[in-house]
Amino acid sequence: RGLHTMWLALKILGLVFFVLLTVALVAGFAVGYLTITEYRPAYSENPERGNYNTDQAVPARKLRILTLNTGYGALGREADFFMDGGKSVNPASEELVRENMLGIESMLRSANADILLLQEVDTGSKRSFQLNQWRQYEYDLGDYESRYALNYSCRYVPYPLPTIGEVHSGLATFSRFDIASATRYSLPCPFEWPERVANLKRCLLVTRLPIEGKSEETKKQELVIVNLHLEAYDDGEGKEAQTQLLLQILQEEYEKGNYVIAGGDFNQCFPGTQQRYPQKETSNWVPSVLGKLPEGWSYAYDASTPTCRLLNQPLDETSSLTQYYVIDGFIVSPNVDVVRVRTGNEGFGFTDHNPVVLEVELQ
Repeated sequence: RGLHTMWLALKILGLVFFVLLTVALVAGFAVGYLTITEYRPAYSENPERGNYNTDQAVPARKLRILTLNTGYGALGREADFFMDGGKSVNPASEELVRENMLGIESMLRSANADILLLQEVDTGSKRSFQLNQWRQYEYDLGDYESRYALNYSCRYVPYPLPTIGEVHSGLATFSRFDIASATRYSLPCPFEWPERVANLKRCLLVTRLPIEGKSEETKKQELVIVNLHLEAYDDGEGKEAQTQLLLQILQEEYEKGNYVIAGGDFNQCFPGTQQRYPQKETSNWVPSVLGKLPEGWSYAYDASTPTCRLLNQPLDETSSLTQYYVIDGFIVSPNVDVVRVRTGNEGFGFTDHNPVVLEVELQ
């Protein structure tokens, strides 16, 4: 009986060892595969071009610019997300993603903006059922020249369970005016190997628009538009490093004599907005606060309506756990006059962000 018990124990131990060895081999293979196929963009690259082209220069009048994080069509009113303290990983159905995309398109049309800055736009991801959202928006909206820059590209994101899977996502800039040139600039990545291999590779999408009626002295002057989506789930150092590089690039463009506007999802609260939307608890995601800008530069944002909600649960306006932020907006150079900035109160029906619309005049 004693020998039988010992034999059984050894058999169980051997089985456990085999399982652990198999898991280790599979994990090692997965990390190796993701390392080999890791998305490694250069610091400066050309973004993808859309199918529509225009030769119209930016006119000497008010311009309307919209920024919106589209949440890859999957983060509407019913959504929560595991990284924000919720439970969900991927949306329930392709039909839901398509409905959200139609709702987003309706918001974009009603804003009647000259320039659209969109973030979290998928072009081939499991989480959005392989839909090419950039091309769909381009086709449905019409008459917008566009550029697209990847900031997340991974063959297989292996966490959590069920896994996120394949992701290809990025920034899309749409313009009713000619985009003379565009550049994707890589931002510092705060993550080390192996966490880095399945993580975002954040970037700035910089587009240059010629200006109508320029004199000989200012014929090289351009309107420089920067589309951005800064780090979210880091310890804060990544956001700070990315913000510093952003400000450096903005200042360099302004010193060339250009008009400069940066807009998007900063994943940092705009100054003074935390008093209006205080942090209710700190166990979930907590954004930092944007710092002081160089002299003459200014933030443009509207705190009367939150621009983002925490995805710790499906939206419930009556819940004490519902958390709002103002993390979407703009930075404008000293030679740009802000006429108006307004956050659209869309009720987070189709994405976890509200659109922010900026009206400006170029001095």
